[in-house]
Amino acid sequence: MSFQHFANEAMAMFMADLSSPIALAALCALAAAATFNITSSFVKTMVPLRGLAVLSNAGFLLYGLLHPMPIMAVLHATLLPINFVRFSEMLRLTRRVRAAQQNADQSGVWLKPYMKASRKKAGEVLFAKGDPADHLYFLAEGRIEIVEFGQTLEPGRMFGEIAFFSPSRRRTATARCLDDCLVLSVNEHTVRELYYQNPSFGFELVGLVAARLSADSARLSADVERLKAQLAQRQAAS
Repeated sequence: MSFQHFANEAMAMFMADLSSPIALAALCALAAAATFNITSSFVKTMVPLRGLAVLSNAGFLLYGLLHPMPIMAVLHATLLPINFVRFSEMLRLTRRVRAAQQNADQSGVWLKPYMKASRKKAGEVLFAKGDPADHLYFLAEGRIEIVEFGQTLEPGRMFGEIAFFSPSRRRTATARCLDDCLVLSVNEHTVRELYYQNPSFGFELVGLVAARLSADSARLSADVERLKAQLAQRQAAS
């Protein structure tokens, strides 16, 4: 078969498809799906990439149904809900991060949907000084004491995040439950997954850590000034 003959047959099939509304719709769906698929090759972040994947799956599914091509239809009918669910999760995360940024939320409450809950008894040690730091925590109920610092955490507080990012990856203090507590935790794998899916999550988490360090620095400075004032008063009294 010559190339000219093959080209003529292909053109005849194409013109026949254009004369049928269903076939024309299938070709449009195929062209749109291919365009979305090619465009996704130039996207660098996960949210638009998942969105383009959803549109591409929908286009290929429609083409597979109208052409028809059962294998293509089944494949993209399977991929479409998976990509749609992941895309929806990323959009929800993006909205939570933006809300946290706008409200200057330093509690970490926007992380709660990705955390696992566990009950702890009063007196139970959540982690000890020197333990590996592989989880972030959120205190939902009860009180927790940071033993070495003499600090008591109240409900609504995120903790354990600074050691999570430290070079040694070790706890610098011990956390012990003063009451029966409900503690939420998220592991390193989940945090990394969320960061890779949405880089703004990483920026917000780093901002949370930086804000906590600034607050701790300010607290230590205030303690130093108070001790200096007490020492000056004692020296003046003597």
